[in-house]
Amino acid sequence: MSQTEEMDESTAPLIEHLAELRTRLIRAVLAFIVGIVLAFTVAEPILQFLLGPIESTLRDLGDPSPTLQYTSPQEYLFTLFRISMVFGFALSFPVIGYQLWRFVAPGLYKNEKGAFLPFLFASPVMFLLGASFAQFVVTPLAMQFFLGFADVASVFANLLQGTISEVPGEVAVVPETSDGVKITFFGKVNESLDITLKFIMAFGLCFQLPVLLTLMGKAGLVSAEGLGAVRKYAVVAILLLAALVTPPDVVTQLILFTVVYGLYEISIFLVGRVEKKREEKLRAEGYYDDEVEED
Repeated sequence: MSQTEEMDESTAPLIEHLAELRTRLIRAVLAFIVGIVLAFTVAEPILQFLLGPIESTLRDLGDPSPTLQYTSPQEYLFTLFRISMVFGFALSFPVIGYQLWRFVAPGLYKNEKGAFLPFLFASPVMFLLGASFAQFVVTPLAMQFFLGFADVASVFANLLQGTISEVPGEVAVVPETSDGVKITFFGKVNESLDITLKFIMAFGLCFQLPVLLTLMGKAGLVSAEGLGAVRKYAVVAILLLAALVTPPDVVTQLILFTVVYGLYEISIFLVGRVEKKREEKLRAEGYYDDEVEED
């Protein structure tokens, strides 16, 4: 066989893999586009849902008709399109994940397929849990802090001036200055949505911690003993994370720290179970020597 023929045979599988990759990518992109179109049809109700914490906070502060504004003609449309992109990806993720699985599965052994497939299902579930936690717990607390701060500042300023004897009912308004300028909250739609989506993404990714560490434990990259040994460093890292992704509100930061640290401890437990199952399998197959371990 000539050198040219050997090169042709070696490149044939590569060309086949590239062709299959192209097919999988095209299907994934088409699914993403369909997801965007479907999400755009319900983008306005989704926007109302995401802005729910801001609305409820403003009503609690005394605003009977909460209002947000946009300041450019294209801003509202782009806001809806942004929502469609995020939720369109969520809708199309099963198809995208399936295409990814079909591409990598032929190159995996049977036991590797059994190890990888559960994490493909667990990842979106944990992200959904994190996003729900952000929407229903963290974002309302953040809105109460941000929007209530100006209201509290107004109360203290007026009390110091002796102009009032009880808490006023204005919404996020500080007292008039000597020049008669009144500072009032006029929220923009895209900026209000931005902070909500950031919380959703941050907590959704934080909730991936058990999935990531357990997968690394199956691959032998981390161990339960090793994770436990660096626990004190993990505490510092989680505290820094809580300070970065949450508002300067101690309550919100403590909630994030408690949740993420709890996920870290759950990860140690899951990695320990993975190691225990691996040990039992090796012992059953005769590859594990108890006497060597005791020495």
